[in-house]
Amino acid sequence: MVVKQSQHQVDRDTFSSHRVPSKFAVDRVIGRSLSEQGFYQQYRKPGRPVVISGLLDDQPDWDLDYLTQKLGDQAFPVRHYGRSRYQQDKRQWTSTGSGVKAISLSFSNYAALLKSGEARDQDLYLARCSVRNTSLEEETGPKQVEQHLGFEKLPATSLNVWIGPGGHTSCLHYDPMDGLLMQMHGAKRVILFPPSQTYNLYPVPLYRQLRHGLTLRSVYSQLYPDNPDYQAFPKFRKAEMFRQEVVLNPGDVLFLPAGWWHEVSSLGDEMVCSVNRFWNVLPPSRALTSWNKWRAHLGSFCAAPHIAWSLATSVFKSDVEQELRKLFQRL
Repeated sequence: MVVKQSQHQVDRDTFSSHRVPSKFAVDRVIGRSLSEQGFYQQYRKPGRPVVISGLLDDQPDWDLDYLTQKLGDQAFPVRHYGRSRYQQDKRQWTSTGSGVKAISLSFSNYAALLKSGEARDQDLYLARCSVRNTSLEEETGPKQVEQHLGFEKLPATSLNVWIGPGGHTSCLHYDPMDGLLMQMHGAKRVILFPPSQTYNLYPVPLYRQLRHGLTLRSVYSQLYPDNPDYQAFPKFRKAEMFRQEVVLNPGDVLFLPAGWWHEVSSLGDEMVCSVNRFWNVLPPSRALTSWNKWRAHLGSFCAAPHIAWSLATSVFKSDVEQELRKLFQRL
């Protein structure tokens, strides 16, 4: 069965218009023409992102009906971002990513909120939820992609699903691990900056994790790349020279190396679904020389006292199991 194109599908060649240095350029390639060795030498070894198409063409369309059939009444943590969040100065935020308040919903109930439009109005996002012990774990498509590209060893996480309304934005940040992001339904726009621009993107200071622990991570930027405050963040003008944009349509796969900054926005009005898995960085020399990776680990070290306090206090709460689940989800 061929993946259906979204009614909001965007031109596959949509990139930012200006030129960037070739070593930072994001290629778009046909997957069947890319061998495992070719992928490793051209992209994984040097840590270059690439968009790969054609590796999921024979997979089902993961639309809302299909996901509801597969996930049914299984419960998942759904992050409640709220639309007003994006009107705030990010320097005032006290939570990011997995630190955002989440509510537990069955997938059927979440699907109803997506259909009614409430999920869009409240910006409710089912993010980074493992497919382990679900029917989606049996899907062969993502595994075939990983096998084709040589991602069979050293997974850092299980396969995760990301489901949400069009209009949601996962704000500018980087990951300390390599990632494969596979677009299963709908389209996403991804803004990218190379690791060399970290301090021109004004990351959350490490010391803030002493106070906020894992709820506010130092891997997030304090600015809005589409609406920057140049007075507050003057060095961002330098980073803009390296900005690129790609659009992921159904069946596209993005290899995102550790340390690369990215902001991901779901396009259109319908539900948008992706899956991903994080991988340990290869070759090891790239991991050892990545300042962004070390910086993320330093942030986690700064968060250790807050984590210890959260563990100690959770045992005195009535909903101990739920509190521990939230903590391990952030970890």
